[in-house]
Amino acid sequence: MLKMHLPDEAATRALGARLARVIEPGLFVYLHGDLGSGKTTLARGLLRGLGYQGRVKSPTYTLVELYTVSRLNLYHFDFYRFREPKEWCDAGFNEYFNDASVCLVEWPEKAAGLLPVADLGIAFAFAGDGRDLEIRAGTESGEACLNRLMQMPL
Repeated sequence: MLKMHLPDEAATRALGARLARVIEPGLFVYLHGDLGSGKTTLARGLLRGLGYQGRVKSPTYTLVELYTVSRLNLYHFDFYRFREPKEWCDAGFNEYFNDASVCLVEWPEKAAGLLPVADLGIAFAFAGDGRDLEIRAGTESGEACLNRLMQMPL
């Protein structure tokens, strides 16, 4: 597990860029936290770190945005609007969760019990003007990714 304090939005984006250097196809990354806690900001930093130059928006209304960047297809999901977990099944998103894709999921608890196990779970909590962050690995692949992240210089 990795715990850290992110003092501002720039630090959140920088962590996303660091994460971009260690993720690989087949990873499922779940983002937990209240509205405005930094989930989409981290996604923006990750995509910029992968070399994506376009607009990165929250997929709150579209539910998913696909970014084909660098060496992978990254699916950015936002399940905030789900009222019940079975909406995930009805949407047909299960096919995106495969060995060739990275799935970055905001509000995974809204599809509780139906999503595959998270390789990495990232939890955001408000802490003054910044955020406290906790990253946990849920699989061997996630553990390897987290170890690579922790070995990177800040």
